[in-house]
Amino acid sequence: MNTIYLLLGSNIGDSKKMLLQAAKKIEKHIGTIARKSSMYKTAAWGNTLQPDFLNQVLIVYSALEAKQTIQKILQIEKDMGRIRTIKNAPRIIDIDILFFNKEIIHTEELTVPHIEIKNRRFVLVPLNELSPHLKHPVLKSSIHQLLLYCPDKLEVKKNN
Repeated sequence: MNTIYLLLGSNIGDSKKMLLQAAKKIEKHIGTIARKSSMYKTAAWGNTLQPDFLNQVLIVYSALEAKQTIQKILQIEKDMGRIRTIKNAPRIIDIDILFFNKEIIHTEELTVPHIEIKNRRFVLVPLNELSPHLKHPVLKSSIHQLLLYCPDKLEVKKNN
């Protein structure tokens, strides 16, 4: 059984509803959700001229391998109405694989651990809520340590 950390994000429409709907689809098509972080509201990162995001981290247990998982994620995003345009554009749903077990994966379609974890508070805060002692397999630091030294200063507010 694989342990997968997923980040969900939305800033178009009813974002809370989108995260809940995505979680249901993840359970149906990918695996069992073991734990969910709180939902967090954060100003947009990168392209800042857009609505705030709602984000949540899920820990999922799955029999799927990483390649199958990313294929299912892309299908869920498409089924929910995501249309990919420019980088950091507003989106109805975004699902990223943060960690896949302790694996380090570099393929054309997937990089795990997610390359930007250490630079994004909206990722680290919900990760820290669930697994502060989890070690990043590349950086060899815990999530809590990465959060302490994160260069991103955007406010991340609990939304539940």
